[in-house]
Amino acid sequence: MEEQSSSSAFADVEAVQAALADQRYLADRALATSIYLATVLGQPLLLEGEAGVGKTEVAKALSAATGSLLIRLQCHEGMDLHHALYDWDYSRQLLAIRGETGADLYGREFLLRRPLLEALEHDGPVVLLIDEVDRADDEFEAFLLEFLSDFQVTIPELGTITANGKPLVVLTSNRTRELHDALKRRCLYHWIDYPDPEREAAIVHARVPGVPDQVADRVCAAVERLRGQPLYKLPGVGETIAWAQALLALDDADLEATLGVALKVREDIDRVRGDGVLQGV
Repeated sequence: MEEQSSSSAFADVEAVQAALADQRYLADRALATSIYLATVLGQPLLLEGEAGVGKTEVAKALSAATGSLLIRLQCHEGMDLHHALYDWDYSRQLLAIRGETGADLYGREFLLRRPLLEALEHDGPVVLLIDEVDRADDEFEAFLLEFLSDFQVTIPELGTITANGKPLVVLTSNRTRELHDALKRRCLYHWIDYPDPEREAAIVHARVPGVPDQVADRVCAAVERLRGQPLYKLPGVGETIAWAQALLALDDADLEATLGVALKVREDIDRVRGDGVLQGV
């Protein structure tokens, strides 16, 4: 049974929403509830959703809102423990051998801390972001499950290292592959979808101070229409914000002339222009 934390960084769900809003991240109640439970129960929070919906930004805003150090582990195919946990400074070890200093070649001074070990040993609150965990392979996922269960690791040359304080862990996945059930059971789960136009307009206003309602509404309506098309890569919230900034800089220019801000694939741009997708927006 998961051990419940005795305290939380937030008084209640509303406090989560207010604190994140102060960091210009507008969380709906469902997401704020998941974050609150993660802090109360001390469980990792797994956020899934399409690319660009703001999963990574949750951890960034949460770190800033709680005054915690943000430590990010960017997952990728073929990643091993040396990328995630620790490695040895071989060049310094070689210099020590040549210098015949008698130093312990596997002492702390030669240890290179990677994100997971850094999160364990940091003296203070930590938000550990394990980003795009679906890109890692099965072997690393199995290690991660063990790490999240005990928050301790064993380095053969140094022994067992236990967390100074339990970090708040946020995992993100774009669902390019299914994660194992064991890892999902270890976490609280929340799916982040694209915001509706009204919420997205509020996000634009939060991130682009002074943007006129007309520009924000127009961009959000255009993005909603684009997301209804069979495109290779749908625009995320970040593209919506950038598009509003572009229109603001160009004094509300033609949407089609600035499509390259929202779409990053030539075929998508050609399809949108050819089919007149944005006509009337």
